[in-house]
Amino acid sequence: MQAAPENVLEGALAGWSGGEEPVPALVPLQRIGFDKRFALRVLENQEQDGVKAAAPEHDAKMPPSVRASSEREGCGGDETLRLKARDNTTNWWHLARVWFIIALTLAAVVWLEDVLASHGLSLWWGTPEWVLAILIIGASQHQLGGAIHEGTHSLLFANKRLNELASDWLAAFPIYTSTYQYRVHHLAHHQFVNDPNRDPDISQLKDSDHWLDFPVTHIDILRKLAKQLWLPNLFRFTLVRARYSALGHEDNPYIDKSLRPNKWPVRAGIYFAVAVPFIVNYLIVFQSAAWAWGALVASYGGVMVYSALLPERDFPQSRLRPVISHRTTSMSRMTFLFLLYAALTEYDAGSGTTWAWDQFGRFWALPLFTSFPLFMMMRQWMQHGNADRGRYTNTRVFLAGPVMRYAVLPWGMDYHLPHHVMASVPHYRLKELHDVLMRVPEYREKATLVEGCLGGDDPHTGRPTILSVLGPAHAPRAKNAAFVDEATLEYVEVDNAAAIEGEARRSTDQGGSR
Repeated sequence: MQAAPENVLEGALAGWSGGEEPVPALVPLQRIGFDKRFALRVLENQEQDGVKAAAPEHDAKMPPSVRASSEREGCGGDETLRLKARDNTTNWWHLARVWFIIALTLAAVVWLEDVLASHGLSLWWGTPEWVLAILIIGASQHQLGGAIHEGTHSLLFANKRLNELASDWLAAFPIYTSTYQYRVHHLAHHQFVNDPNRDPDISQLKDSDHWLDFPVTHIDILRKLAKQLWLPNLFRFTLVRARYSALGHEDNPYIDKSLRPNKWPVRAGIYFAVAVPFIVNYLIVFQSAAWAWGALVASYGGVMVYSALLPERDFPQSRLRPVISHRTTSMSRMTFLFLLYAALTEYDAGSGTTWAWDQFGRFWALPLFTSFPLFMMMRQWMQHGNADRGRYTNTRVFLAGPVMRYAVLPWGMDYHLPHHVMASVPHYRLKELHDVLMRVPEYREKATLVEGCLGGDDPHTGRPTILSVLGPAHAPRAKNAAFVDEATLEYVEVDNAAAIEGEARRSTDQGGSR
């Protein structure tokens, strides 16, 4: 492959092939070092996959600083684009697998209830199985969070609108959030990773009293983990997380503090998502199905009319521009919940009981407040606890088994360090990216590979376990420069980029303190 010329425009005009006229669609690919033949092959493959030219152009919009960073990581132009390549097909399988496990678990719950009832046994005999089901559903909800994570980085699908719609309808809406809300929260975590003031993950854990004073001893972390099994603690974690997602946090660098947010759209959403189910259940039992349907339809109509008439500026805003308008996303989420609530109400209508609604409460809402946040909290401790803000020391790589990957480290989160090094690489190529990065001496020297859960470091490999990596032996010692990820917003359009750049400078200069 020929070397890219110093002057990008001059090289494009020359065609890099004997003075031929340039092909406009190839210019974005040529900018990052591709000769025309390879670029044509990429475009042909993209076209065959139905991605068209938009995806490579989107992928190729790398500012010079990001391109230079990729080269420092040992990734040339062709290797970078290959690792970053997305399509509109691969993640359908990953989404289908999660929903299959959810469906299979719920079917097993219903089957076991029928077996117990047919033998005249109390449902209490199924308690161990119910607990297992809640754990599996919570792990699967964490998997849906992994899908949203990919959607947040525009990696779920190459088509931008498909990426947003699939992430919302198949992952975010079922766990009562949206991709945009998570994006505002999560991209700030990436750009300002482990900054005690600007990283929302740390701020949120501190607000809900779930952050640990690292380093911690084995007994301390086990004691803290056991403390989180107390249900009010898990509920508090979920409620604080929801508040951060819905309204943002005042220290989030993407929140424009000059705007006076209107809290009523959020309140209307909470009313329909949380209050309406209780109203409908009450009416099914104590009134009639007609009353329940009336309350559900009237509530849905009310929030939809309110959302349709509300000015776009009154929806929660940030400096990140939405792919789909805030109004459309809000109305879509209410429509999703209406369809779900309508299906549950239809099943229970006329029976005078709330069997379907009860199953939903036990095996979807309850995991959402218990096992799901437990797995999420464990992941956050493992990934960033006892770490500093260095380029290769802000997180780790976990050599984990399938159960740990499904429940705690979904969608490539076991290879979390390469993800933070280059967040534009899809989850299914992160292991390959790690192998590439291992050719970089500094990465190879500083990257921490974690293997096993309990006990101390492996005496043969020197690799820490999950418990030992959070302890004093692995506390940061060298003073690594605070790293702010300039590539975080590569796929996102922003307003007032200068304000975000100012936050980045202050974060770097002050080492995370204001």
